[in-house]
Amino acid sequence: MDLEKSNDSEGEAWEISKMPQRQQKRSSWKIAKDLPTSFLYASKGLSYAFSTQRNFRIHVCFAFGAFFLGLLLGLNKSDLAIMAITATSVLVVELLNTAIESVVDLAIGKQFHPLAQIAKDCSAGAVLVASISSVIIAALLLFP
Repeated sequence: MDLEKSNDSEGEAWEISKMPQRQQKRSSWKIAKDLPTSFLYASKGLSYAFSTQRNFRIHVCFAFGAFFLGLLLGLNKSDLAIMAITATSVLVVELLNTAIESVVDLAIGKQFHPLAQIAKDCSAGAVLVASISSVIIAALLLFP
C-alpha cells in the first residue's frame, strides 16, 4: 500500500495516496493466502513503524547498541539471550502502541474523546514500563 505523508495540526499523519480505485478497495480484512504474503504484510508493518515512528528507531538503535556492548564485554549466551528477549519485547510493545494509536485515530478521527486518550496514554505507558525494565536488565547484565 502506498502511503503519503501529510501534515496536520496533530503532527505527522499518513494517508492513502492517490491510488487507483481498484487498489483502494482491496480488502484489508482478507487473510493472507500463503506464508510469503504473510511475511510481506509483516515486513510492511515493520517498515511503516521504522519509517514513521521516531521512538521505534530509537529502541532499535539502543537494542543493537546494548547487544553489541554485550558481545564486546563477552557476555555468555544466556545473558545475551536475556538481552535479546528484553529488547525484542520493547519493540513488540512499541509496535502494539503504534497499532493501538492508529486504530484509535481511525475510530475517532480528529475528535477528542477521553476514552481514546486513555487508550493512547495506557499504550504509551506500556512502552515506558517495558523500556525502563529493559534499561534495568541491561544495566544488571552489562555492569559489574
